[in-house]
Amino acid sequence: MKFSSYTLPNGLQIIAEYSPSAFSTALGFFVRVGARDESREISGISHFLEHMAFKGSEGRTAEDVNREFDEIGASYNAMTSYDSTVYYASVLPEYAEKAFELLAALVQPAIRPQDFEVEKQVILEEIRMYLDQPPYGVDEICRSRFFNTHPLGQSVLGTIESISSLTPEHMRRFHQQRYSARNIIIGSTGCVDFEKLVALAERYCGNISSEENDRVQIRPDPSFGTSWHHKPSATQQYVIQIAEAPPGTATERFAARLLTAIVGESSASRLYWEFIDSGRADSISLNYEGYEDAGVFVTFLSCDPEMLTENLDRLRKLYDQVETDGVTPEELNRVKNKFASAIVLAAERPLSRLFAIGSERLTIGEYRSVEDDLKIVDSITLDDVNLVAKKYPFNCCATDIIGPLMR
Repeated sequence: MKFSSYTLPNGLQIIAEYSPSAFSTALGFFVRVGARDESREISGISHFLEHMAFKGSEGRTAEDVNREFDEIGASYNAMTSYDSTVYYASVLPEYAEKAFELLAALVQPAIRPQDFEVEKQVILEEIRMYLDQPPYGVDEICRSRFFNTHPLGQSVLGTIESISSLTPEHMRRFHQQRYSARNIIIGSTGCVDFEKLVALAERYCGNISSEENDRVQIRPDPSFGTSWHHKPSATQQYVIQIAEAPPGTATERFAARLLTAIVGESSASRLYWEFIDSGRADSISLNYEGYEDAGVFVTFLSCDPEMLTENLDRLRKLYDQVETDGVTPEELNRVKNKFASAIVLAAERPLSRLFAIGSERLTIGEYRSVEDDLKIVDSITLDDVNLVAKKYPFNCCATDIIGPLMR
């Protein structure tokens, strides 16, 4: 694999990891904007803007966008998170230029008033559907409580109130501020002609404004404690726990990922054997999320209401044991082998590598090859993992519980 990078005069970055033997090309526009960059009055605007991107640009309708992607056989989509928005496509190499043109058009939408009002109703319905499904929005309530006033406590979808009050002018202003060239990284993987990629970026993105708009970064001051929510119509009891974890820019993040895999990410984890294999819970997981200035461990549990008290006690004891005794060498070796296999297998798919290199560049500003990743996994020691377990205890958390039980 070869890696190349280039920065346009307006500050837009272009990166590529490529091999002439690849059979496909993946392209992505990584935009450093998400829910954390919104005020409460415009909460959800980043996700709404992602939807509006597919409604067309100047000279293109929504039908044109979808038809032109389909004509080149592209697999394409977009996603918005707390700290980024990504537009991406996978195509055969001969259609890479057309795919690039279409993706460049997506990040420069027309935001037509008629399309805006139609899509607003789609977003409002999406929020209502989300609130109707378990855990009924309590995961966002827990997140908001944990992060307190930190911007990472914002909702990606927004609220009925914030979306209802948005106007096309709000969105145009937000787009101008946040979709500046300095906030965009164009990535490509697979079969890539890098010189041509740079030429395409100059042609379709060279006129994007280079307006400066720094992201607010502050250390979170997390809030803990337990909150109950009564949902008589629910048949299961749902538990969300959020605990502090290493930031996504800290070297500890690698050990944190291995720790969550050992404790709760797979069918070989401690949580699986304690709760799922035994039939005590319907679902349980532990995940790590890393951001520029913060990180969280998120636990999700669903079970029969009659099992809730016992399960919460078992979960607390299991987490206490991890903090006190750490993990074993056998667990660490097993998970390291699993991670190494996953890294190599993902490297064979251009789209997987696209997200790996694009997300890393957006968050850290660096590039890591597959070999670099394998070396990092191999270098993590038992002490590294157990130190994270002690420094960031899972039981020191915000907990929200919803279901038919009342406190």
